[in-house]
Amino acid sequence: MPSTVIRASKLSKQVQSGSSPLMILDDVSFDVDAGATVAIVGPSGSGKTTLLGLLAGLDRPSSGEVSFGDTALDQLSEDGLAALRQRWLGFVFQSFQLLPALTALENVMLPLELAGSLDAAPRAREWLTRVGLAARVGHYPKQLSGGEQQRVAIARAFSGEPRVLMADEPTGNLDGATGSEVADLMFRLNRERGTTLLLVTHDTMLASRCGRRLSLAGGRLVEDAALTGGGLSTPKLASPNA
Repeated sequence: MPSTVIRASKLSKQVQSGSSPLMILDDVSFDVDAGATVAIVGPSGSGKTTLLGLLAGLDRPSSGEVSFGDTALDQLSEDGLAALRQRWLGFVFQSFQLLPALTALENVMLPLELAGSLDAAPRAREWLTRVGLAARVGHYPKQLSGGEQQRVAIARAFSGEPRVLMADEPTGNLDGATGSEVADLMFRLNRERGTTLLLVTHDTMLASRCGRRLSLAGGRLVEDAALTGGGLSTPKLASPNA
C-alpha cells in the first residue's frame, strides 16, 4: 500500500480584512500518497496558493494541522520548518525565481551549497543535463528563454532529491508548446524518481494529466476526484474525524 506523505486535517486560514475577518480556507482535509500527481484547481481567490503555502509550512493555519509523514508542522520551530523543507520539498514557481547574477549552474548549485553538499557542482551539472541544458550551464537567466529558465528551476528543485515537488502555476508564463514540454519533464521525473507532485494550476490540460484533482471554491474543498491522467496512488480524503 502507498504511504501517506502529506496529511491536511481541518485546515482553515482566516485573516483580518478591514474591520471584518476574511476566511481564505475553510476546513480543508485530505491525504496525499507517495508518488501521487495532484492538481489543485479552482477560480482565482479560491485559496489555492494559500493552501500550497500552508502545506509547505511557509504560513501557519488559523486552525487545523499539516503533517509530513509522522511530523506535524505545528510542532516545529521556524528553523525546524526550514530543515524539513530542505529534506522534503522542492519548489517551482510561475516566475522562475532565478537569481539574475548567477549562471544556470550557479542557480542550481546554490541550494545544494546552502545545504552543505560537497558535490554541488557535479550534481547541479548532472541535473541540468537531465533537463536538456548541458550546453547552457554557463548562461545567465537573461540569456535563456522562458522555457529554459523554467527547466533550470526544475533542475534546482529536483537536485536536492525532494520527496515532494510543489509547483505554483509552473506553465503560467510559457506558451502552449513550451508549457507542454515543461510539463512532460515534470511528469517524467515523477515517474523516474517517484517524487510526489502537487501542482496549483489554471491549465485544464495540465490538471488532466494528474492522477487526482482537488477543486477549491470559496476556500472549501468541493471535489476530490481521481483522474485517468496519471499518478501512482489511490486518492483518499482524510477522515472527517481526523
